[in-house]
Amino acid sequence: MKIAIISDTHDNLATLDKFLVFVGKNPAGAVIHCGDIASGETLSHLAKSFGGNIFAVFGNMDYRDSVEKAVKKYPEKIRLWKEFGKAEFDGLKIGFCHHKEMALAQCHDRHFDFIFYGHTHKPWIDNIDGCRLANPGTLAGMFYQATFAVLDTKTRKLELKIISRL
Repeated sequence: MKIAIISDTHDNLATLDKFLVFVGKNPAGAVIHCGDIASGETLSHLAKSFGGNIFAVFGNMDYRDSVEKAVKKYPEKIRLWKEFGKAEFDGLKIGFCHHKEMALAQCHDRHFDFIFYGHTHKPWIDNIDGCRLANPGTLAGMFYQATFAVLDTKTRKLELKIISRL
């Protein structure tokens, strides 16, 4: 199974749509969003356009009431955590949050195979105490190029994708 990991969309529907074209051609079973979706309209757009489940956490720039309304509109597709989300795919334990400090703390606890975070907008992959720690970058393309990551749960291969190169 492939999982697409995104963060920091900040209501940029143009790059979100480019991402959706990619996952339309390269199917992913789930999307993990590491926060700063911004509005519920953006989350609703993702839910309407993506065929799989969406796992998300709040970021510091989210309009919480608006995002929560989108979750209520698509309860069968979206699962939302306030600070730290957890999921398991093909036996891989995956955690996700918005802030790096929380991600690092969870890596040291050694409960996860992968932990994803956002906030910095800077794509990053590291290995800490046997846990792969990664930031997929910013889908909005703020401060850095618009990027996201794809994890193949069978091979455990994690790839960074640059929107402008798709």
